[in-house]
Amino acid sequence: MFLGMGPLELVLIVVVVLVIFGPKNLPKIGSALGKTVKNVRKGMEEGKEELEEKASDDSPVHAHDEEDVEVVEDEDDADAPEDADEPVFCSKCGTKNAADADFCSKCGAKLPSSK
Repeated sequence: MFLGMGPLELVLIVVVVLVIFGPKNLPKIGSALGKTVKNVRKGMEEGKEELEEKASDDSPVHAHDEEDVEVVEDEDDADAPEDADEPVFCSKCGTKNAADADFCSKCGAKLPSSK
């Protein structure tokens, strides 16, 4: 079984391709398909290398000292409860759910527990 197809389906596809393109054009099509697959793999390798270079880049991360940070409180923050529960987002569909919810209200997936 190739890609979930049985031998009958594969033979049918080959026959349809032969009828549509003819036996003279099959080598050209095969060559073009091979070059396309080669270029896609090459592009994926380049992208992978680029990501690895970015990850291993030795650029310093600017860390802030606690003394440098200034906390600014608004009037709006004064009436907010300190222990306000933040909403939980579903990792499957991204829907915003109540903090005490165990399952997503849209897709029904189990939400991560915040406790």
